[in-house]
Amino acid sequence: MVVTEAPVTLTVNGEPWLTFACTPTLIDALAVGFLFNEGIIQSMSEVSVVHPCNDYSNVDVWLNHPASKPVYWTRTSGCSGGVTQGEALAAIFSPAGKFSTDMIFSGMEQLLQNQEIYQEAGGLHSSGLSDGYATWLQAEDIGRHNTLDKLAGLIIINKIPIDHCMLFTTGRISSKMLQKAARIKAAVVVSRTSPTLHAIDLAEKSGITLVGYARRSQCNVYSHPERLFD
Repeated sequence: MVVTEAPVTLTVNGEPWLTFACTPTLIDALAVGFLFNEGIIQSMSEVSVVHPCNDYSNVDVWLNHPASKPVYWTRTSGCSGGVTQGEALAAIFSPAGKFSTDMIFSGMEQLLQNQEIYQEAGGLHSSGLSDGYATWLQAEDIGRHNTLDKLAGLIIINKIPIDHCMLFTTGRISSKMLQKAARIKAAVVVSRTSPTLHAIDLAEKSGITLVGYARRSQCNVYSHPERLFD
């Protein structure tokens, strides 16, 4: 099996906005989550219709209010060629809660074990969301930014009450990844690899505990270690 990379156009209120380079799964969640993470919508109550085409080449989103297509898109870092309208969307929300270091290692293990497409084809990023205990959402994609949009979309579409959660990802944590994590109110962000210096600065300002190189029983904590306990 070889991983699929496909162009999927996002059309909002009948106007093409951009084309994702993505793995064509959960594209309804990808579209809704992208609009949420970019601050275009705040909840599913603003969405009238989400309709992926049968061939997955396009996903139509109709909102119950006008929305202006950004004039400029900024290309973000990463293999997926992610884009953003360039606004700093990381909210300072003072996340609460305490999480054990065991939750970090067990959550990362669960993320890796649940990579269904990756286990067959490889070449994908994966991200998962947990309350530290039972709640678990997961998404895979060729682009690490896309996985966070898919998670946000799953939360918005299914109206899942997640707050002060833990976010796990296989991808590098850039500033944009951190901003997307803040949008879904992740109190702890855990990566199998490294964060960037800008991401660490944003995590410190946003009150987020940022963890990198979480492998086996070791990890690096880059911000707000007071939220973790043994």
